Amino acid sequence: MDLLTDAVFLDRLQFAGTAIYHYLFVPLSIGFGLILAILMTKAYKSGNEDDERLAQFWLKLFTGTFAVGVATGITMEFSFGTNWADYSRFVGDIFGAPLAAEALFAFFMESVFLGVLLFGRNKVGKTFYLVSGWLVWFGSCLSALWIIIANSWMQTPAGYEIGADGTAVLTDFFAAAFNPSTLQRYAHVLVAVMLCGALVAVAVGAYYLLKNRSEFAGKRLVRIGAIVSLVCVILMVPAGHQQAVEVAEMQPAKLAAMEGAYESGPMGMSLFGWVDEANQSLLTVEIPGATSFLASGSFDTVYPGLNDMPAEYQDLPVNAVYQCYHLMLLFFGIAAIVVILALLVSFGVLDPKKHKWPLRIMFIGWAAALLSIEFGWCTAELGRQPWIVYGELLTADGVSAVVDPVQLIITLVLFLVVYTFIYVVWARSFLKTVKAGPEAIGAAEQAAKPAEMDVEVQE
Repeated sequence: MDLLTDAVFLDRLQFAGTAIYHYLFVPLSIGFGLILAILMTKAYKSGNEDDERLAQFWLKLFTGTFAVGVATGITMEFSFGTNWADYSRFVGDIFGAPLAAEALFAFFMESVFLGVLLFGRNKVGKTFYLVSGWLVWFGSCLSALWIIIANSWMQTPAGYEIGADGTAVLTDFFAAAFNPSTLQRYAHVLVAVMLCGALVAVAVGAYYLLKNRSEFAGKRLVRIGAIVSLVCVILMVPAGHQQAVEVAEMQPAKLAAMEGAYESGPMGMSLFGWVDEANQSLLTVEIPGATSFLASGSFDTVYPGLNDMPAEYQDLPVNAVYQCYHLMLLFFGIAAIVVILALLVSFGVLDPKKHKWPLRIMFIGWAAALLSIEFGWCTAELGRQPWIVYGELLTADGVSAVVDPVQLIITLVLFLVVYTFIYVVWARSFLKTVKAGPEAIGAAEQAAKPAEMDVEVQE
């Protein structure tokens, strides 16, 4: 019960809850954007009505997901001022630029060209309409870059100095923006979210093949989703490796927690296990020295254990970091298996009319990618504790000076209720659109044509 009166814990719980809900939609919207741009390109090149209907169908799925992603992210920005005022004062000079740039250069681009896609289909040229689709996706990727810049600075701060008032002062914008972890983390995140979006396309296509309907859409979505997800799985290998190298160099305490290592030495790679934090021991099945090899190219490279870290870096939720990291790897492995199945179905090795079990796995496979992303994000954020700005500002020192735990509990419950309602509404709308299928888009367009002709005759 002490946790219910701990303002720091409640602040963290509230922000974590809203962030997790928000981050359900960020990977989907960015991933959907790439699939949308590819489908629009297919329609542009082929001139096929089926391709055009499929692109418009996917635009409808993307738009609803994008809108919910925006809505669920707004409260996080307000919480910087209400719950994390001392943190905001410390990082204000640093965070102002990337957050403003995210709104001005990325979000506005995405929103403007999404408006073109929604309302300008018959009012602009076909080439400009296609370019608008790619710019929507590019804008979402650019938006992610600015957010990653801000978050990466918290992980590996650079390009600043501590001013006379004890706050961080920006001294080198480019050093701060492209701090030691920005590019590695951005590549890792971008590949992961595109994989998630591609597997949702696979899932929707598998649904149509399972139901023996919309065969064109089903095969097209499975083929595109399978190819995009294969590329993402391949790219994740170097992206994940570079991320691991950066963590080993810049955040050794996080690396030690990820493998439950209390003592220094060559670091093994656990397949699964449990960290006994009280006794500082790890019960595991591991490959000796494998993490050292992945990070440095040698099985014998020695990395410091948590007991050899400065005291202020040892206060980590070690088992939580360990479990989140290994769950991330587990679900990524499951997602990779789903990709293989999608490829086998797409290229006719497995006939979807004879083999239904791969389609059922493909239908739910996207959840593995999304869970891998969520657990990866939890690993990154829990792994830098007890720091909110690594090495500079403790999380406990970042909360607002006056915070009422009762108000925090009330707002936490309200947030969860409202966010759950939003999620349910989105899910029902999404599933309704999928069940209706691309043919519903075609039917709506045919129904609208007589009305348009009547207007022309009257004129």
